[in-house]
Amino acid sequence: MSTQRSITFYHSPHTRASATLALLEELGAPYELRVLNMKAGEQRLPAYLAVNPLGKVPAIVDGDTVVTEQVAIFIHLADRFPQAGLAPVLEDPLRGAYLRWLVYYAACFEPALADRSLGRDPGPYMSSPYGDFDTMLGVLEAQLQRGPWLLGDTISAADILWGTALDWSMAYAGVPRLPALVDYVARIGARPAVKRVGERDNALMAEHMAQAEPA
Repeated sequence: MSTQRSITFYHSPHTRASATLALLEELGAPYELRVLNMKAGEQRLPAYLAVNPLGKVPAIVDGDTVVTEQVAIFIHLADRFPQAGLAPVLEDPLRGAYLRWLVYYAACFEPALADRSLGRDPGPYMSSPYGDFDTMLGVLEAQLQRGPWLLGDTISAADILWGTALDWSMAYAGVPRLPALVDYVARIGARPAVKRVGERDNALMAEHMAQAEPA
């Protein structure tokens, strides 16, 4: 597969799509940015619903392939641009751990964060996808205490996902500012690609606020 074909990337600033934008920058991938102004409701227009019927970002179009859902996009992109070294190959002993942490984000962290943010009871331990919040977060904390990145000394796309998510969730969603998490977020935030995305998002958000739907 050629790595020169441009990815069409649907983005809205200060959303989960920001992590995908940071990944594209880290990968050095060619992409065409399609910005949706969610303040103006552009994610609900038919043109975008044809890409993602849920009206969520991120989404990408890679040739004839449409990929939605953040973790699926991360797996696709990191494998699509192997020269960046952000995804262990199938034969690499680290591949299993890499996939584990990507899926742990979607299967455990996101549901736990949603319940915590909305003040919902997670339900019986055996029925909850994450057990309980403290145990779920403790597993992540213990892993980050072992090394600078989720795979030890090797940074991967999983770190771009988790680092950006923890940055937001510690600031706005009540995730405890545990030392291992704070240090991890600082390492991710210091990366030039992440800084560029933050600056671009701030400029886009200012534009979108000026175009917001009337209250």
